[in-house]
Amino acid sequence: MKNRLIILSIVLLAGAAFIARASRPEAIPTHELLAGLPMQIGDWKGQASPDMDSSVLAVLGVDDYINRVYYNLERFPAGLYVGYYQSQREGDTIHSPLNCLPGAGWNPVKNNHISIAVNGDSTIEINRIVIQKGMEKQVVLYWYQSHGRVVASEYWGKIYTVVDAIHNNRTDAALVRIICPVPGTDIGAETIAEKRAIDFITALFPSLSKFLPL
Repeated sequence: MKNRLIILSIVLLAGAAFIARASRPEAIPTHELLAGLPMQIGDWKGQASPDMDSSVLAVLGVDDYINRVYYNLERFPAGLYVGYYQSQREGDTIHSPLNCLPGAGWNPVKNNHISIAVNGDSTIEINRIVIQKGMEKQVVLYWYQSHGRVVASEYWGKIYTVVDAIHNNRTDAALVRIICPVPGTDIGAETIAEKRAIDFITALFPSLSKFLPL
């Protein structure tokens, strides 16, 4: 009984602390607009994609975003989408690609995590999914990023959002997604698409971090 009372007291105190924090105006960090991300990133040259429809933006609830296609020297494309949310307290939360892509007719056929090296010796763990529509396939790599932290898991991303709301009075975060088409149906075609997506991320990551608040 005594242990239960202690646990109950801790839960009540944590809840009170969260409510007290949540009642204060959120600390909204300043950041450079994502539109300022360079069009030339390493050997990759960017091209703007058409603006998203207002109805799509209303569903996404993003405060800032970019939607581009970058091409390497071989003219292989890598689609880049970054959606930034300056606050997730008013109902606007990050939408997982696993929820959005099927709505466009793309079905996930593979789903796992991979680790890649960025910024020299640093390593990040991100999501890797293969999506298919008819005979077409694409490799999708994505992650959630906030305050210098990269997270693959959607659930851990939400947990960190609560923790940051309590400790820092901030809930800002971003979804970063890269899509590369699978070039054909030969064995190893998915590996080729994945390698090119990783090459792009390696070039992108140092520049992107400057546009997402720490």
